[in-house]
Amino acid sequence: MTSDSAWTGRVDGTTPEHLRWHQAVTPYEPGADPGACVFVGFACEEGVRRNKGRLGAAQGPDALRRALSPMALATELRAFDAGTIAVTDDRLEDGQRRLGETVSALLDDGAFPVILGGGHEVAYGTYLGLAGSARRAPGSIVGILNLDAHFDLRPDPAPSSGTPFRQILETDEDVRYAVIGISQPSNTRILFDTANRFGVRYLLDDDCEPTRVAGFVDDFLDGIDLLYLTIDLDVLPAAVAPGVSAPAAYGVPVSTIESVCDRVTAGGKLVVVDVAELSPRFDVDNRTARTAARLIHRIVTGHLA
Repeated sequence: MTSDSAWTGRVDGTTPEHLRWHQAVTPYEPGADPGACVFVGFACEEGVRRNKGRLGAAQGPDALRRALSPMALATELRAFDAGTIAVTDDRLEDGQRRLGETVSALLDDGAFPVILGGGHEVAYGTYLGLAGSARRAPGSIVGILNLDAHFDLRPDPAPSSGTPFRQILETDEDVRYAVIGISQPSNTRILFDTANRFGVRYLLDDDCEPTRVAGFVDDFLDGIDLLYLTIDLDVLPAAVAPGVSAPAAYGVPVSTIESVCDRVTAGGKLVVVDVAELSPRFDVDNRTARTAARLIHRIVTGHLA
């Protein structure tokens, strides 16, 4: 599925000092520009449905593209769009497999994939892509840093938006998992017990003081070889991010989330990013999409710099 129509916006000129994102993004062709950012959509809410969340995340990818499109670029860059993987009916597992194949191919081509969700079931597909890529050398340690109000370690028998990291940790002993922004009232005791059993590092939302967050991120980066950053937009306060599957009553300030993005891009280990749980039908004034686009803008421009 192509998404050219989502990359539109104002044109003030075509020289570098005038450029906006919609002028920088072109359809992806393998080998076009190794190291460039490549966007991939994952239009899926089947995992949210299985997890009994409110639906709407399937419309997230193009909403993120539309929010990013008019943003101005401080420096010239090239970026690409590899289209959208759409999950229809209840074929979640097939969609995750297809996403994994796409991400593996992009990583093997030297690209920096940015996946636009979709529910947080996107995470298992992103992981499959990294796990199946030649970028992951045998024995290397993959770190998954999740910015999220939830652990997503549910023991449910059917995969959903609440299970991806348990699925990963049960099958891959060379993965380290950390979460920033955990809401204690939103996670049952069994989820904390599961996190402890798997050695998950986490910070509660009311412990996210900037200095503490910085130390947490640096310590995590020190113990891994490759980093996969996943952002569930419900980590943000509901006033900032109302358009998500499960709005946060408390949340982590945008400034703190931005500081995490800055640290991981500066760390040199980041290889793939995804953004999950935007639900445009609930997004008052496009607040969530605009905030998410700011984060994507910050990550990509920082990474490429």
